[in-house]
Amino acid sequence: MNGHPKRATISDVAEHAGVSRAAVSKVLRGAYGVSDVMKARVEASMEVLGYRPSALARGMRGRSFTLGVFVVDLSNTFVTVLIEGIRAEAGRRGYQVFIGEANMGLSQQQGMIEAMIDRKMDGLVLIAPFGPDEELEKIGRITPTVVLGRHGPGQSYDTVASDDMAGSALIIDHLVSLGHRRIAHLKHVGKEKNEATMPQIVRAEGYVKAMVRHGLADEIDVIETRWNHQGGETAVDLMLARKTPPTAVHAGTDMAGFGVLSRLHELEVRVPEAFSVVGYDNAFAASLPQIALTSVDQSGFDMGSLASKLLVERIDGRTEAVSTLVQPALMVRKTTGPAPLGVVPSRRLLGEGITG
Repeated sequence: MNGHPKRATISDVAEHAGVSRAAVSKVLRGAYGVSDVMKARVEASMEVLGYRPSALARGMRGRSFTLGVFVVDLSNTFVTVLIEGIRAEAGRRGYQVFIGEANMGLSQQQGMIEAMIDRKMDGLVLIAPFGPDEELEKIGRITPTVVLGRHGPGQSYDTVASDDMAGSALIIDHLVSLGHRRIAHLKHVGKEKNEATMPQIVRAEGYVKAMVRHGLADEIDVIETRWNHQGGETAVDLMLARKTPPTAVHAGTDMAGFGVLSRLHELEVRVPEAFSVVGYDNAFAASLPQIALTSVDQSGFDMGSLASKLLVERIDGRTEAVSTLVQPALMVRKTTGPAPLGVVPSRRLLGEGITG
């Protein structure tokens, strides 16, 4: 029997720190969601016991050739286009894609992302995630990450976004060229705080700047709602309740735009004769002849495939952050037309049976 002391194990560290083996394992691999208090406690025990993680164990993982894609809302049809692009490029590069949805807020998102990391996925694409940029930095330091839809730059992760400032400018320029002055904008407000890098903030900022550039600062009308069908419907009632209603709306997304069109149809307000509507995303349904929604195209498939390409580069060892803006284009269809000569019918007038 030699005199060498027994080497400390994960079990020893867990017992000394008064935590589970799983908790020690998470601290060792820098898992997402580990509190600073837990980290300090486990590291202190490792120091006392002289624990050193086995280099062999650290090197055994290798690649799983799987990518995790996190989405907030799968019901948004634009997200499915992004996923198609991600899958196509990932498949070409020999990777499988797994999708997780968390639409209930930041804590559910954290749990989902932690589960993806725990399942040894090689990297993550986060589509329009919640939370502050620091939270994204934390994830990026742990595993190769590309954030899709939110604006950069990041330090520890890559970003791919549409130039939302330019997209909003395209919409306002188009509507102003048709003679519209009273142009409203639907801004998404969800359960979580809107961070400055989120598309809803940048699109609203682009709207305001474009209105000011056209000398329409007094006509700025930002309506806070949800970027979904119901949010669009609700916004119509708010717009028509104005003393002088707008004649056009930048709906923020096609999903909200469809809700606007639906409610205007219900109220027998003619589009585009009495009211012009512009969406954002250029979802497939927007191009259907019976809808023909004017919309901003973000090249969603290309954005998705670019996100996959950048993620694989990160997995292969690139560490410098890349921040990419995709240039949007306006697809002009049948929901926009010249500004009406008279006032858009208000809810009050509609209630009296006058439908423009």
